[in-house]
Amino acid sequence: MAIEIARPGKYSLTVSTPVMPAAGTVGFGDRYRALLDYEKLGAIVTNPATIDPWRPATSTRVIALDAGVLVHTGLPNPGLAKVISQNRRTWASLRIPVILHLVGASVKQLKRAVALIDDADEIAAVELGLSDDIDAAAAVELVRETSRMEKPLLVRLPFYECHQLALPVADAGADALVLTAAPRGTARDRHTGRLVSGRVYGPLIKPIILRLVGRLRRQIPDELPIIASGGIHSPQDARDYIDAGAIAVQVDAATWAQPKMLERIARDLGGWIATRQKDALPDEWNPDMTHTEAIQRRAT
Repeated sequence: MAIEIARPGKYSLTVSTPVMPAAGTVGFGDRYRALLDYEKLGAIVTNPATIDPWRPATSTRVIALDAGVLVHTGLPNPGLAKVISQNRRTWASLRIPVILHLVGASVKQLKRAVALIDDADEIAAVELGLSDDIDAAAAVELVRETSRMEKPLLVRLPFYECHQLALPVADAGADALVLTAAPRGTARDRHTGRLVSGRVYGPLIKPIILRLVGRLRRQIPDELPIIASGGIHSPQDARDYIDAGAIAVQVDAATWAQPKMLERIARDLGGWIATRQKDALPDEWNPDMTHTEAIQRRAT
């Protein structure tokens, strides 16, 4: 099965299953290799990379919420040049596309980034992350500059501004839209008593973003793919997004809590999980069983 997740016009970006990790979930492609079968994923989306090095947040980074978690990392990375040089061997060893998540604050920065990325054959595509408070004019400028590269450009829209930005960004050269970045929120750290800002993850986000996906799918051109992200914690959550009009999905916080869930969702939507026979005993079936494994067990 081959699924095109970027509109025609540049190099093809196809995946074998419409499931991938969201940016910031699995590092730069190496951290979860002992836990996940990467070949069952559609692609790897890396941690955010910036032109210049960014240090990690020095204050509280994670706050538990009643129905989720608030995360504030500071987007730590050694800078784009080092990210590429330190990880390109790993990326070359993967048999799935690598999508680099890029954060750029200015056209000048993105010009430097485009030159570096176009020289890295191991990178299949770029996902550009837009800041939460960006206006349409600035977003168009950044997308137009980044779209000059040869690789497909996915643009991840901020949660609160996605309706205002979707059409301008599409016209500026985006090859796919990612809906959306996790919304920002504020919570009190019970250990320090301070209010901390960060991104909010959890199951309750899904119904909100699911509605956004459905509405925007009816408003933007049919040839522009939508990749949905937010609140996916089961195969059915992912299927709901596909039914709403998304071509693919990105899984975020569920991977931190249950790393195998990302692979399970990918296997399910990719058709690699065997359906349980109604008379199967508990030791004859498991939720992640492949068709090959099912055949082998029946043979024994």
